[in-house]
Amino acid sequence: MNDETVGGVRWSFWTIGAVALIWNVMGVINFFGQMNAGMLAAMPESERAIIEGRPAWATGAFAIAVFGGALGSLLLLLRKSAAYYLFIASLLGVIVQMIPYLGMAGSTIDYGPFEILLIILMPLVVAVFLIWYSKQAESKGWIS
Repeated sequence: MNDETVGGVRWSFWTIGAVALIWNVMGVINFFGQMNAGMLAAMPESERAIIEGRPAWATGAFAIAVFGGALGSLLLLLRKSAAYYLFIASLLGVIVQMIPYLGMAGSTIDYGPFEILLIILMPLVVAVFLIWYSKQAESKGWIS
């Protein structure tokens, strides 16, 4: 076994898989937090208004995004190629869940650059990256 590989794949594969799993599990925790009335009541009014005003289909897309990403990350770590398809479902969930927020640009809700990066751009970038990475891992024979 080479110092650069663990279980026949590069150490970076395991690092990326673990970080992806942590990221997506944080999304699952966020989802459950938003579904919990007690935790929702503790949120600032502006955030609570956004969550409570979100259509049911966007909440469903949010669930697909975070659960698909978490399961895809787990399958990636288990070296299963089905991770790729779950990452695609997760990206579609991310895109659909953001549709209600497109009209918020001119609203009274004031988000700074950090919030925009964290809430809108990061989930898209991570989802696209995981699709690309899982396809690369498959082509290199790291997953099958």
